[in-house]
Amino acid sequence: MISTVNTVDTSHDDMIHDAQMDHYARRLATCSSDRSVKIFDVTDGNQTLVADLRGHEGPVWQIAWSHPKFGSLLASCSYDRKVIIWKEMDGTWGKLYEYANHDSSVNSVCWAPHEWGLFLACGSSDSCVSIIWTSGDGMWESTKIMNAHSIGVNAVSWAPAVQPGSLIDAPGSRPSSSTVKRLVTGGCDNLVKIWREADGQWLEEEKLEGHTDWVRDVAWAPSIGLLQSVIASCSQDCQVIIWSRDEVKGGSWAQKVIHKFEDVVWHVSWSVTGNILAVSGGDNKVTLWKESLEGQWVCISNVDKGQGHQQPQSEQ
Repeated sequence: MISTVNTVDTSHDDMIHDAQMDHYARRLATCSSDRSVKIFDVTDGNQTLVADLRGHEGPVWQIAWSHPKFGSLLASCSYDRKVIIWKEMDGTWGKLYEYANHDSSVNSVCWAPHEWGLFLACGSSDSCVSIIWTSGDGMWESTKIMNAHSIGVNAVSWAPAVQPGSLIDAPGSRPSSSTVKRLVTGGCDNLVKIWREADGQWLEEEKLEGHTDWVRDVAWAPSIGLLQSVIASCSQDCQVIIWSRDEVKGGSWAQKVIHKFEDVVWHVSWSVTGNILAVSGGDNKVTLWKESLEGQWVCISNVDKGQGHQQPQSEQ
């Protein structure tokens, strides 16, 4: 069973929508309907408020830390249609860049693998996905995947930069990085879609059908040492689906429903090794799932996570 090791009193004035540890698990960032983003130092079992970031004009739905090779960067997205990138300089946090090119709530942000550079994907209720990037010269560029999902985009997740199976043929060698950038998205059209960059354009590579209600989250699993690509998706249909494709043989994506839950499933998240999946939903529980040697997904632990969770809502 999972046990609660520590709790953090964030002092947010409204519901918390996301909480993310940084790369070294030394800092915790939280965001809330009170329009703020807070950062805490959580080393040695203590919690110290490092920053209280105010810049959004609506509920802040999600936050994402970049890889530490780029310094201390945190992205946040909000119902106010904005994405803000925050940066720590000389111990002080401030706004580095603000992106305000969506027509509706921005529901999800995700940094690309650091091997590809500083790329941020953003999914919005306006049905579009934005890709924002910088070469490090202080200038930011962007492009859009138009009409990625009808009604709206709820979740974005990058494919790993490591080629599936790259460590199998040459044990002890360094994994090879893919030159092709890929994304997976989930939306209000009940679909999971995979996108591939080609010559600066983002093309729809796959359309995965299996859910019967809004897809609330997607997560592409780390693939070091594996021969296949694996994606998890969850939905308001109370299901979690594992999508997999053999990258050696190719072919279509296979799907497996790992469990039918009793309530909507909000989030899925992989362990750093890609073999354990954390699932959280409207039942106020977090469950951990692992694939058995027989290919069946089994629940290995669960814990109550407290009070209920409110998801991003499309603007009317």
